[in-house]
Amino acid sequence: MLSASTPLPPGRGSAAGPGQGQRRDSLPACWLLALAGLLALYLPTFYDALQEVWGREEQAHGPIILGVSLWLLYRNWPAMMAAGTGSGAGRLARGASWGWPLLAMGLLSYFLGRVLNIQFIEMFSFPCTVLAVLLLLQGPAALRVQWFPLFFMLFMLPLPGPFVDTLTMPMKMAVSWCAEHILFAAGYPIARSGVVLQVGQYQLLVADACAGLHTLFTLEALGLLYLNIVRHGSFLRNVGLALLIVPISFTANIIRVMTLTLITYHFGDAAGQGFLHGFAGMVLFISALLLIIGVDTLLRGAVRRRSASASRSTT
Repeated sequence: MLSASTPLPPGRGSAAGPGQGQRRDSLPACWLLALAGLLALYLPTFYDALQEVWGREEQAHGPIILGVSLWLLYRNWPAMMAAGTGSGAGRLARGASWGWPLLAMGLLSYFLGRVLNIQFIEMFSFPCTVLAVLLLLQGPAALRVQWFPLFFMLFMLPLPGPFVDTLTMPMKMAVSWCAEHILFAAGYPIARSGVVLQVGQYQLLVADACAGLHTLFTLEALGLLYLNIVRHGSFLRNVGLALLIVPISFTANIIRVMTLTLITYHFGDAAGQGFLHGFAGMVLFISALLLIIGVDTLLRGAVRRRSASASRSTT
């Protein structure tokens, strides 16, 4: 019997073929080379984004989305490496060749966005390039592990201006209408003209940052992140919560506008536009998170009752 320290003849006692050890040895170098290339390309991109698009209030969630996406990639890394081992990790095989056209598309998007100064196209190239690198170095099975972080990166992209302008005004009108009717029913002296709320002696303009598409986009990201972290086993619960994220986000926007209106009415215009205006932004996300958790709790109860009734009917 061979002991554990006895060297095996080449090609015996292992399924490894010729050159597999060299491939495993070269894998860390491949990752380091890919990481160095990504840093060289995209550090200037993200620095420019911090100075420009991410520096605006409506796009301030961009760095947070990027940081969370990178953390999710890191958290899923061991599972990704294990998933890629059986599908050609470290070599181009079994569908990994699709990484080349993806890499070409990512680099082309980066070049066009950089030259034409279109940050949406330039930043869109980042998830495409990362996807291509993962596919080439770990194989397609690994992408099933990392699909959500790559998808989540899309929420850091600045939305095109014409698209935002088209949808923002109807959303502000709807939020203003709801806030007016709720506060009027609560007994407050409030009226509305378009997106301008008149409460007492004060007038409040519902701005894009308070009830626009950017806010809804950010809250969508928050809801999907919660859904990914919780990882429910029930398909009905997952689908139900995913569909309800949109009305939850809209409701959270209404709560923010109502909070700012009440602050202005009770404490004056200076309070509504000062520190408490930023506090209302915190109220927005806290209320959205609480609504998501509350709806999730209701769905969990519904799923349990359905499972209990199903088990009673089978017995």
